[in-house]
Amino acid sequence: MSCSCHGGRVKRLAVAPNVPFMFWSAAEDGIVMQYDLRVPHQCSNICNNVLINLVYHLGRNAEAKCIAINPLRPELLAVGANDPYVRLYDRRMIKPTIAKYPREQSSGTPWENLSYLGDPVEPGEDNLPPGCVSYFVAGHLPLKQDDFKKRYRTLTSTYVAFSPDGNELLANLGGEQIYLFNILKKRKQLSFDMMDFSQPRDSTSSSGDSVSSKKSSTNGIHSNGINVSCVYHEVPSYARAPVHKWSSPSAAAKFEKLKKRANEAFDKQEYTLAISLYSKGITLFPNVACLYGNRAAAYIKRAWDGDHYAAIRDCYAAMRLDPDYLKAHFRLAQCLHKLRWVKEALECLTAIRLKFPDYAKTKTFESFETDVKVACFADMERADTESDDESNLSGAMAASNSVNKRHSNSIAKALLAISDQEKAWRASAYDYEARFCGHCNTTTDIKEANFFGSSGQYIVAGSDDGSIFIWDRVTTNIVRVLRGDESIVNCLQPHPSTCLLATSGIDPVVRLWGPRAEDGSKEDREIRDSEDAAVANQRRMNADPLEIMLLNMGYRIPGVLEHMSEELEQRNGPDRSIVQCRTS
Repeated sequence: MSCSCHGGRVKRLAVAPNVPFMFWSAAEDGIVMQYDLRVPHQCSNICNNVLINLVYHLGRNAEAKCIAINPLRPELLAVGANDPYVRLYDRRMIKPTIAKYPREQSSGTPWENLSYLGDPVEPGEDNLPPGCVSYFVAGHLPLKQDDFKKRYRTLTSTYVAFSPDGNELLANLGGEQIYLFNILKKRKQLSFDMMDFSQPRDSTSSSGDSVSSKKSSTNGIHSNGINVSCVYHEVPSYARAPVHKWSSPSAAAKFEKLKKRANEAFDKQEYTLAISLYSKGITLFPNVACLYGNRAAAYIKRAWDGDHYAAIRDCYAAMRLDPDYLKAHFRLAQCLHKLRWVKEALECLTAIRLKFPDYAKTKTFESFETDVKVACFADMERADTESDDESNLSGAMAASNSVNKRHSNSIAKALLAISDQEKAWRASAYDYEARFCGHCNTTTDIKEANFFGSSGQYIVAGSDDGSIFIWDRVTTNIVRVLRGDESIVNCLQPHPSTCLLATSGIDPVVRLWGPRAEDGSKEDREIRDSEDAAVANQRRMNADPLEIMLLNMGYRIPGVLEHMSEELEQRNGPDRSIVQCRTS
């Protein structure tokens, strides 16, 4: 079979194990096509096997970057595009439709074909009913897209994959991190309603128990068994930590040892190590609020992409376990302010003032409250300025001649390319379950991330620095980093039935990785300091694109990115050049 129906480059093909006569394709023309080998196919200017046309809802710039079929439920189709959203379609609800290309398709350019595909949707032409798709996105990204664009960074799903049991969906997000979504127990986006936590401590709780006003706020500890203190730093009387009680001495000792190691790492400003230890502790002791609160503090200090939103989630978890946990409340307000969600930050401070009136009188609180109010006022002024600019633009458009009017209308059409249905789908998008950090995915738009292990207990992904990162799926901690390529690792595919991993990148070789005997020998291609590798990759992702281009060409920029070039030189050798690949 040969097919040239797509108007752009085909990025991915997908098959289903139990549907051998069908396959699907995703291309840069924004179209997902469904092929049935039992039906004769002939290419023409009218293609009748279009399953999904993203152009209808996203505009002419829409691109389908990746696609995956659920191995156990082949009716579920995941699609990644040139935006931060991952779409999960139910094929049973979608009837294939048609796409019209120019009559002389062979002589038409891809851009001409796209102009055909981008025409407005006629009533009844769109084949996607409202309930046929679920959207998934990391909660902080929709409002961060404008900030990314100002820094010339794009967010693109470069790969999507289902877990072996079909219950989870993994997305490698170009320009950001790797995210895991639960498609069965979908996690709703956080709503910043502080009413659940803002009731004064001298009021009656939801269970009907009276809460004494003399009871001091906690530091994330509940009483339940054997006494163990969980004081993190010296705190005033209104934030004293009560005694924690455990059901067994061994659990108490294990918790105390792990917490001490994590706190020591935090004090040494080794925030990634501290986060790893707190994550391990949360896996072992999921009902201890101070672990979530302390990990939130480490996220705030580390400040990688997505860390402040992860800290918000931890603060919410801590506050649900302990509504009187003062530090969790205040850190939540700090994170909201960092993400420029100043209205929500002010609401959070109002709740803190109501719930912890003594703390509201401190200089720390009053100073931060002033900063938030200033930010709120600046946002109001910015909104007024944008409103005035829009009014002036409308007046100028009304006074322009007919040619300029047509041009202005085309601009307005491009700006309003996202359909109302698309906005509704995005508004109901679900949040991620877990996040995996450390790799860098900015140079190519085909970089994969996959499940690895008999039950998908590990996550593997390639990186722009030529490394292979392996994470524990439960703790999200980095397990190992391997040197997979001299330039970039793009592809990682696990063997379906045995413990083998195939990888490839820019090098003209495909490597097979398998387990070795535990005889104490060292793996030559293992990168010993995984934390340094992760830190270097985060710096690379946030660096200026021009500086990265010069660095990849071998230039050393005095005072700029010197730490990165030194790290790369130590790990890769001074003479190795990095190949920069064109992205679309």
